[in-house]
Amino acid sequence: MTRLERFRSEVPQPDPDRLRANEDRLLAAIAQDARRLGQDEEGRPRRFGQDEEGRPRRFGQDAEGRPRRFGQDAEGRPRRAPFRLPRPAQGAQGRARRTASRLRRFGLVTGLAAALAAGAVVVATRRADPPAVIRTMPAAASEVLTRAAQNATRTPELHPEPGQFLVYESRTMDPATGEDRDRRPMRYLSRAVRKVWLPVDGDATGGFIEEEVLEPKPWPGWPIPPEARENLGRHGPSKLADFDDRAEFLRNDYAYVSRLPTDPRKMYEHLYTQLGNTRQDDTDAWDRVRGLLTEAYLPAAQRAALFRAAAAIPGVVTVEHAVDAAGRAGIAAARVDPVLGQRQEYIFDRETYLYLGERSVVTDAARAGAPVGTVLTSSAQLSVSVADHGPSAAARD
Repeated sequence: MTRLERFRSEVPQPDPDRLRANEDRLLAAIAQDARRLGQDEEGRPRRFGQDEEGRPRRFGQDAEGRPRRFGQDAEGRPRRAPFRLPRPAQGAQGRARRTASRLRRFGLVTGLAAALAAGAVVVATRRADPPAVIRTMPAAASEVLTRAAQNATRTPELHPEPGQFLVYESRTMDPATGEDRDRRPMRYLSRAVRKVWLPVDGDATGGFIEEEVLEPKPWPGWPIPPEARENLGRHGPSKLADFDDRAEFLRNDYAYVSRLPTDPRKMYEHLYTQLGNTRQDDTDAWDRVRGLLTEAYLPAAQRAALFRAAAAIPGVVTVEHAVDAAGRAGIAAARVDPVLGQRQEYIFDRETYLYLGERSVVTDAARAGAPVGTVLTSSAQLSVSVADHGPSAAARD
């Protein structure tokens, strides 16, 4: 509509006198045709089928008896459909009408734009809202996670309070890719020991991190670049993050996760928030489990519900022997990500079913860029505790 309005504004307004003259000629021609059709030359009503002189006229002939083509008048001229030119408004009254007309058009356009905008808002609102549940939780297929849920309440429970910090100590290994100083591609596995303070009632921007960067490991088939060893040693404590723009349903701070459902079916729906019913959606839901296990602490009731919900995600298998980043052996619940060509494993102690950590193992060499069986990602959750304060200001400097 806006483009149409712009095109119309670029066309010059016709001269009113010229329009009037054309209109008068047109109306006169129409009146003449009407007389020819309905009256004789003396104004008497003409019977159907007679010509201007009252003689019988054959259907399809002109005034001289010649065949008349479709769209021609009685004299063989092209017949135009009767119409009335818009009468140009004059003076103040005319300007007022034009203004009113423009306002009506503007109102229509504005109304349409408002309606479209309202529709966009509705769409945006609907996208922001969690979609309707399109799947229900199936029977649990993972014995490992089921047992982990059964044992969730057997470990001492933490009760952090608002204003306190949850302190996570872990050991990690993650892929590092990029370019070296000569803009050549490089790949290696970065390792570190982390200590993270996260506020009980806040996001990551209120957290701190202290990290010791360890000797890197090679990516299979790639040399370790010099850049990988530049930051070896201890760093921090320092601010953990400058921003945290995660969606609400992806939060993992204690204030949020302690309000998550304790019903496994509701927790299952939470894992599938804004997800559909495809294999990729199952992969995403499985990845969200990691977000609630890594540097996050759920109360026992929510933790048990999480394990039971995760056990019902399609495609979960058991890995009898898995090792975390600290070298601790356990049993894992796992699921293959066909896009990455890796199997994502959540590792539990074989006796207590306490969560130990996670790792990813290559299952498709072509997709992962590493031989089958290579461990590309690994972590070990070493401890979780509660602190009244974060690291001191002196320590952060």
